[in-house]
Amino acid sequence: MERINSQLLKDMLTSGMNNLANHSAEIDALNVFPVPDGDTGTNMNLTFSNGVKEALKEDADTVGKICKTLSRGLLMGARGNSGVITSQIFRGFYQAVEDLDEIDAMQLANALVNGSRVAYRAVMRPVEGTILTVVREAADYTYAYTVTEEIEDCVQVLQKMVDEANASLERTPELLPVLEEVGVVDSGGKGLCVILEGFLSALQGNVIAASDAAEVNEHAQTKVQGGEEEFGFCTEFILRLNENGIRHFSEEQFKEELATIGNSIVCVQDDDLVKVHVHTLEPKTAIKMGKRQGRFVKLKVENMQEQHDNILEKEEAAPVVSKREHQKYAIITVAPGSGVDQMFKELRADIVIGGGQTMNPSTEDFVSAVNQLDAEHILILPNNSNIVLAAQQAQSVCEDQDIHVLPTKTIPQGLSACVMFNPEVELEENLAEMQEAIDHVKSGEVTYAIKDTTYEGLEIKKDEYMGIFGKDIVVSCPDCLEASKALVDKMVDEDSELVTLIYGKEATKEQAQALADYIEETSDAEVEIYDGKQPVYSFILGVE
Repeated sequence: MERINSQLLKDMLTSGMNNLANHSAEIDALNVFPVPDGDTGTNMNLTFSNGVKEALKEDADTVGKICKTLSRGLLMGARGNSGVITSQIFRGFYQAVEDLDEIDAMQLANALVNGSRVAYRAVMRPVEGTILTVVREAADYTYAYTVTEEIEDCVQVLQKMVDEANASLERTPELLPVLEEVGVVDSGGKGLCVILEGFLSALQGNVIAASDAAEVNEHAQTKVQGGEEEFGFCTEFILRLNENGIRHFSEEQFKEELATIGNSIVCVQDDDLVKVHVHTLEPKTAIKMGKRQGRFVKLKVENMQEQHDNILEKEEAAPVVSKREHQKYAIITVAPGSGVDQMFKELRADIVIGGGQTMNPSTEDFVSAVNQLDAEHILILPNNSNIVLAAQQAQSVCEDQDIHVLPTKTIPQGLSACVMFNPEVELEENLAEMQEAIDHVKSGEVTYAIKDTTYEGLEIKKDEYMGIFGKDIVVSCPDCLEASKALVDKMVDEDSELVTLIYGKEATKEQAQALADYIEETSDAEVEIYDGKQPVYSFILGVE
């Protein structure tokens, strides 16, 4: 096959999208930390499906125009670091083919190389052993092979790309010791390999189909707000609770969690079985919520509104988003629970985007928030290392606005930055004071392990509670409170003055008070307790 035309390109995109959706859960499971928040597969799936579905609507008969639409859709739908990097790979691909009606073998190899180069430039500190390494090594090998062997068959070019990408993926543990210790390959690199394998299958005449509910395309901030109108996806499943689920599952708490994404909620527990029903535009998120509690005995997702695929198109066609009153400053931040949301609002945050671990907001979510504001200076606090790139990408999209992304990687960093914000002083002083606050707060979290593993010499057992200090797991034990106390011992020292203690859905007020009492008994630090209502993390701690 010497050339790829517009229709064949669409078949490749469809096949790649479906193959990624079919493997997203497997990719999620490749997370290094044994915490219940692996979301690389989900982020890449949501990102790529957003771009592909836009590209499939494109009526143009040139690959350049289709790739332009694809690139824009990926850009706006990008969520998580893996999603942003994926969007940049295909942005570079588009730049190399934007004037072409069809693609030949040499142009395909060149576009793959350009995709790797653009992706590297998008990341301030590229880390080897990741998706960046996989795309660079595979594209460079493929280009050299195509030139040296004078290849004219696009199938041969893509076959070489797939082979080299998988070989590079297998080498990622050699470049990132933590991958080798945990015994996994890089999840983002795996996602890229799956997309490329889908492309190759289509070129060989077999367009991969989506399995079950895999072809869902969610829009994170398009929520079902309740009321009589029901739309989106009817999502039903029966769970068999795991040991941790049996110990912690609460019908009411799970209903509250589901209420953040849908309505018409039914949740009934019978011993270790739980029957769940919800109408939502985010069935994948509902399924991930269930997956944290146990394994699926039965699962069904049905589309309740055929027009769902036109939601984003309708939003873009909407006349004007009503803006707020003009002000000098506006703050956009991200919070994982309604309690944390309220904490930020009390600290002058203008818009709080729902999200965090397992639910990373997209670039479009940040752009939508920016479009609601009328401010001279807009400050964005991502509060998660996996959201920073999406926020920065939104900053580049909204180039007519004065936007500053403070790279907050934790909730305590975001809260401390907001505390130091002063609407009466100049921008430079605000940025300096907020960054200083970010640099001086220590962050910790307590959650449970989803598998047996060893991390930097620490043996971790499934369902144990882990204390995470910064980027390190410092303790793992069967009791939540004991793990939390051990984490406190690592974080709080003689210079500590204030501990912000945020308890989530996995913890109780009584446990929070017991931990606060322990902190006050063992240190001179003052403790402030908040009900964050966040999922996944029993406690979030900030120490200043």
